[in-house]
Amino acid sequence: MNDMIIVIRSLSARRLTSAVTIGMVMVAVALLLVLLSLREAAAQAFRRGTGNVHLLVSADASPLVAVLNGLFYANAPANPIAWSKYNEIRESFPWQWAIPTQLGDSFRGSPVMATDAAFLRDFVPVVGSPFAWEVGGAFEREFEVVAGAQAARAHGLHIGQKIVLNHGTSGSREGGHEHADHPYTVVGILKPTGSAHDRALFTNLESSWIIHAEDRRESEAGAGEEDHEHAHEHEHDHEHVAAADLTDADKLITGILLRLPTRPGSDASASIAPQMDRLRRDTSITVAQPAQQIGRLMAIVGDVDWLFLAMAIVVLVSSAISILLAMISAMELRRRQVAVLRVLGASAWRVFALAITESTLIGLVGALLGVALAVVGCELASALLARRIGMVIAGAIDGRSASMVVAGAVILAALAGVLPAVKSYRTPVARHLRPLA
Repeated sequence: MNDMIIVIRSLSARRLTSAVTIGMVMVAVALLLVLLSLREAAAQAFRRGTGNVHLLVSADASPLVAVLNGLFYANAPANPIAWSKYNEIRESFPWQWAIPTQLGDSFRGSPVMATDAAFLRDFVPVVGSPFAWEVGGAFEREFEVVAGAQAARAHGLHIGQKIVLNHGTSGSREGGHEHADHPYTVVGILKPTGSAHDRALFTNLESSWIIHAEDRRESEAGAGEEDHEHAHEHEHDHEHVAAADLTDADKLITGILLRLPTRPGSDASASIAPQMDRLRRDTSITVAQPAQQIGRLMAIVGDVDWLFLAMAIVVLVSSAISILLAMISAMELRRRQVAVLRVLGASAWRVFALAITESTLIGLVGALLGVALAVVGCELASALLARRIGMVIAGAIDGRSASMVVAGAVILAALAGVLPAVKSYRTPVARHLRPLA
């Protein structure tokens, strides 16, 4: 009889034990491959999101928080920056560009960034890949809005559609105070960039300032009004604010994106460090270098990554131990079968090889199934992350990594079969061919 048929029949005789052992190898291999694939893909995705910004100015508590809020829309910045401060910074150095941004509003949970036309024109979300239009174009006047690809798809937005923004960043469709008096018109939808900007909407600063100026003035008037009925009437018939009516108190932003002049073909600038040090002397603002902060974030996350990788390796080693225990347990029941094989002409080395082949086959099947599971797992994880945070983390399985993990699993499985194989090799034929009582 063919040796492989003998091995397969041996595994079939222990279906449940074999399936559980193969499943352990499969899960361990899949976990290792998913972690290895996603950790590098995630690092690349975060580096993409910073785009061509050299410095980011905000009033957040730390540079890392400033980057996560200002470029990845983690939360709305809590502290504003005065427009006069923006002008002071803009005029303090011949920047290539200085783009003001304001975060704080949302549309059905998607963040809304108020900015100026330079953001869509000069800011490049992914180095080498500027914003491109799926349909429509940039906002040109007040109360026009541009939607990122993910936001447009999630909310079914189309050109010409009227939408009402919410104050705050609540994820619920009903949450937050609605700016119902000022509907926005969708004028453009961007192509996907694979960055967090895909899940945002963009409008001009004046629109946001007008809305919040009206809210503030209405609130102040209502607070000072003793006649509740008159206050209720005022709420529904207040005077609209125009751009010309805006005061310095109305013109607030939450961030400034800065880029320094560079040589043609280069993204770096020798002035980054000196300008960063100069701006940091102003204790009222926080200055961050996005690329540097993402490097710090990856270092922090990397420590956690190694913990998960170690856990996956422990699971893989545990699966090898399970193979060992399962085969030892089976050998106690198969000594008579081994003795019969020896009588039929199978050499001791052939019996040894059969045991090694059996454990190796368990490892190989489990590892290959693990690769298939890892492919599915990476696709699901990528889709989930794209839907949740709008970032494309394409965790494609690297062929070299997969080969190494599969080889490691097979070698561990083969080693796990050595002790059972030795027991098979040493099985005394005469003792186990005695008639059963």
